[in-house]
Order: sequence, then C-alpha cells, then structure tokens
Amino acid sequence: MATPPSSATPPSSSPFRTVAVVGLGTMGTGIAEVLARSGREVVGIDISEAQAARAAAALEASAARAVERGRLTEEERAGLLARVRTCADLRAAADAELVIEVVPESYEIKQQVFRELDALVRPDTILATGTNALSVTRLAAESARPERVLGLHFFNPAPAMRLVEVVSSVLTAPAAVSAVTDLALDLGKEPVAVGDRPGFVADGLLFGYLNQAAAMYEANYASREDIDAAMRLGCGLPMGPLALLDLIGVDTARTVLDAMYAASHDRLHAPAPILRQLSEAGLTGRKAGRGFYTYAAPGSAVTVPDALTPDPEGAGLPGRPVRSVGVAGSGTMASGIAEVFAKAGYQVVLAARTAEKADAAKARVGASLSRSVAKGRLTPEAAAATLERIAPTGTYDDFAEVDLAVEAVAEDLEVKRQLFAALDKVCKPGAVLATTTSSLPVIACARATSRPQDVIGMHFFNPAPAMKLVEVVRTVLSAPDVHATVREVCAKIRKHAVDCGDRAGFIVNALLFPYLNNAVKMVEEHYATLDDIDAAMKLGGGYPMGPFELLDVVGLDVSLAIEKVLHREFRDPGLAPAPLLEHLVAAGCLGRKTGRGFREYARR
Repeated sequence: MATPPSSATPPSSSPFRTVAVVGLGTMGTGIAEVLARSGREVVGIDISEAQAARAAAALEASAARAVERGRLTEEERAGLLARVRTCADLRAAADAELVIEVVPESYEIKQQVFRELDALVRPDTILATGTNALSVTRLAAESARPERVLGLHFFNPAPAMRLVEVVSSVLTAPAAVSAVTDLALDLGKEPVAVGDRPGFVADGLLFGYLNQAAAMYEANYASREDIDAAMRLGCGLPMGPLALLDLIGVDTARTVLDAMYAASHDRLHAPAPILRQLSEAGLTGRKAGRGFYTYAAPGSAVTVPDALTPDPEGAGLPGRPVRSVGVAGSGTMASGIAEVFAKAGYQVVLAARTAEKADAAKARVGASLSRSVAKGRLTPEAAAATLERIAPTGTYDDFAEVDLAVEAVAEDLEVKRQLFAALDKVCKPGAVLATTTSSLPVIACARATSRPQDVIGMHFFNPAPAMKLVEVVRTVLSAPDVHATVREVCAKIRKHAVDCGDRAGFIVNALLFPYLNNAVKMVEEHYATLDDIDAAMKLGGGYPMGPFELLDVVGLDVSLAIEKVLHREFRDPGLAPAPLLEHLVAAGCLGRKTGRGFREYARR
C-alpha cells in the first residue's frame, strides 16, 4: 500500500516536478491540491478568471482546514499555497512536464485544448485526459504526439479518494504509462492500469448500477428514499444511488451512459429517460440545487423537504396487534430472525422439521447472545431473558396462536409453498404470514393459502441481528392492514423498512446482482483482473467489498440462481448470467464455503 507523501519537496527522482492542470472545477482543483501537497509546482489554468480565483480560494480554505485539524503546519500550508499559481492563459503550461486536462466532457472542447497544447508544450511533455466517458484513443489520434497521450482518471474528492485509473490506448508508449503510474504511487494513490473503453473499471460498473436505480425510480417501483436506504443499509454503501447521481451530476451521468451504450449496445447502459428529462430541465443535481432530491441551495449537500418527501408522521391505517411470533426454519437466517424478535420482547415459537433441529437453532441464538455479552453489547440478564422468550418445537402445530408467522426455510419455491399450505391450516384467522424470500415470487406463496390477503414478504438481510434493513414486499393481494402490521413490527424490532412490489430481486438484489454479473463479464473479456476490479470498487466507489470478494462470500451458486431469476423475470439479454459464473458453479467452485470460487481459500 502506498504511503501518502508529506508536503515537503519531493526527491529529485520523483516524476514530474511541474504539472499543469487545465480546468479548475471541483475535480481540477482537487487534483491541483493533491499535486501541491506532494511538493510539486502546479499551474492551474481555467479560461474563466472567476473560476481560477474560486479555485485559489478553495485551495486556501482546504489548507486552512488541514492546519486546524493538525494535518499541516502553518509553514507547510504556506509552502503548499506558494507552489500553486492559477491563471486563465493556456500558455502558462508551456514548461510543464505533465498536463492534466479536466475540462467538460466534450470531444470538441477537449480536442481544442489538446491542439493548443500541442503547439505550446515541450516535445517530451505527457498529456493526460481526466475523462471517464470519452475515448482516449480518439483524443490521442488527433494529437501531434499520440504516444504521449493517456488517461489519468482521479475520483472525487481527489484529495481523499485513493484510486487512480491509468488509461492507455493502443497508441500510448509504455514509458509514458510507467511514468504516470510512478506519479500516482508517489502521490499516495493506488493506480490501476486499464485499457480504453467508456467508464473504464469503476465507472463502467458503477454507472450501469446507477442507471438501473434511476429506471427503478422512474417506474414508481419504490420511492427515492427507499431505494437509497435499501442500498446503504442492505449493501453497506456510503451513499444511495439516486443521491450519488445528484452528487455526480445527472447530466454527467447521462453523458457517461451515452458513451457506454454506444460502445456496448447493452440496454442496461441505455440512459433511463428520466436522466434526459432532468438534464434538459436543468435539474442536474446538487450543483443546480435540485435533481432527484431538492437541496438548500445550488452546490449544497443539505436536502430539504419537497412535494415527494414522505410524511414523517407516517399516519395511516393501524396494523393488527402482534404479541407472539412464529419463526419457521432452523438455519442461520431463521435463528437470527428469532433472536431479533426475542430481543424486542416478542414471545417466539421457533419451529423446525424436528425438535433436535429446533433445539440446535435455539442453541445458535444462545451462542450469538453470549458473543454480544462478551463484547459488552448486552447484559447477561438481557441475554438470558431473550433466550427465555424462545420456545423451540418440532411441529408447526405450535404456531396455532401466533400473530405473525415468518417463514425462513430453503430458497425453494415448492418447499415454501408446502409450508404456507401447512401454515394456512394451523395459524389462526387474522394471523399475518410472511416469507423471507430474496428472489422468489411472494404471490406464489400467497396462492398456496386460502388467505392470500394475509401474506406479505419480509426480507431480512444476513446476519439478521446486525443488518438494519427489511424489504417489505406487497403483492397485488396483500391487505393494507397487513402491510401496516409489518411496518409497525419493523419499527418495534428497530429495523428500517422499505416498501417494494413483488418482482424479482426486490430493490437490493435487483440492483446488486446485475452489477456483480457485469464485473464477471469484465473479467471474461480480459479487460481487468479480479484484484484490480475489487480494488477499483473499494477505493473508487467506497464499496465495503469488491464484487469478487462479495460473490465468494454470498456463494456462486446462490448468485447464479438470483441472476437466473432476474433474467427470467425481465427478459433482458444484459441480465443473462455470465458464462464464467455458470462454469465455476458447474465445477463445484462455489466460493468460500467450498474453499474455491473466484479465489482459493484455506480450508478450515
């Protein structure tokens, strides 16, 4: 791992003592700061004198904050600012060893900049484009020095984000790539070498996911708040997709997706119509003060209520009273859900196919509670009381008096239908019947009963005691008071409920698994390695795990099954499971649980 450099002047062996940055928007200003912190002389250039002045002011404010936080001394701050000069004249780049352009995503604008630079800079100067959507090859081909043109894609905010994608075209000289890679390392960044295609690695995966989220919202499948909360709480992402689109800029996202679609012809990359509608209305996100959300002012990160903001009071139909809960199943998910309900004060009947399996599931809850006590998260008394509220049983007949029955058995539709038919006979009238399925149709479970209006989806995430999200899945037959009941129960067990309809993948899996599938396709096409893709998404996207780490944890067989369900539901060729994933599953390489998936693991 690279070590961030100090603000002292770099040793003479460091590449590029003088660097020009053309375009002083947010990204250009951030790149200039990173370079200046490393001790380099930086020339910041923008055709707008006002923008150049704003960039200088932003650098001063950032350096002052660094002093306040103890990250820079006053002397280092002064030295940093002295190393940066801003102006509106491109001729100031004449003596730079490296020029990084970060002007708007337009071939015409970028080509004009490159033509002017060709006539100004030294023969050995390297020209780097900061594009993430346009063809580096096309920009290089029209330059007088195509072998010295490459892509250098920083991520926003540049001072904080560690990933830098180094993009070479078929024309780029290896020596230029090597020099820029050394620079990225010297800046304390993690460089990933990639070829020239729209989006490269990180944005190539990220923008397809963002586009799917926009389409999901446009279809009125779920609210913007629920889509964003689902991906933050269900996947551990730092931001929800619609909030991220507002941060990136809706117009920028549309430009990137247009370029990706032109190259791939994959419908998943065809920009959702809402992106065009918002862009043409000038509702481009935070910078405009309004996009998917409304902000306190242009450029503000603070959202304010608007006509689409949900009523915080949540007034509506009251739910049915729930005092006792039945949990069907004996696996990890069933025991975790039983623990969640018992902790919240519910009396829980934990039923399995045999009394021995039910006892083992309760023992698993006991072990989990003991770990919580050891970590100081729970008192011994609270743990004992929680365990006391769980009654294991080997028969579903003991669900006769429960108010809510939650099914958490194998992800097999026929098994679930048989169980719901049994619950229909056992449970009292008015009991709510919930399935925890993550990919199967809830309506199929409901139709196995004589009371489909009482059936709903209640999709917990694993591990249930730790994960805050529950997807509440209504079918076309679910009664309104059943929905209200589950929402009230989620509040009592301290889970964040999001509403969605009964279609494959619900919110989280419908957005997550196409992204994972596209990562596999990227490896199939030999565009990037497993390690580079995982690093790109963790360092450039802020993901807690890379896609291949996650696939191996989830299980390749489980992932393949979900992707098949999504493909079957939406009939989109872009959702067809990647052949490499199918081959690994056929070979028995299912991930960590078998010791081998995309990577190999030490057997326990």
